[in-house]
Amino acid sequence: MMSSKDTKLKIIEAGHRAVEQLIKVAKEDIIKHDPEDELSADRLKNAAATKKLAIFDAFEILNRIEVEREAIESLDGGSSKVDTRQGFAERRSK
Repeated sequence: MMSSKDTKLKIIEAGHRAVEQLIKVAKEDIIKHDPEDELSADRLKNAAATKKLAIFDAFEILNRIEVEREAIESLDGGSSKVDTRQGFAERRSK
């Protein structure tokens, strides 16, 4: 049976792969250079919204990875960046 730490490290690894895929989505051209492919305004709008969502999701995943890595490091006896002068809610609201 895997430890909780090993499982979290595998999730972090999977998160990095997910971010790489989201970057590919964000980099893909919205408008292809096919003269016969006429894109409607709705399709352009949806494509732009998809790219925005991919970028925001990637940042959200990276932020969560950072939080989890800090938690793992603090359990391993490393230093923690948690500001103990703040309450839980105040730290989580950032």
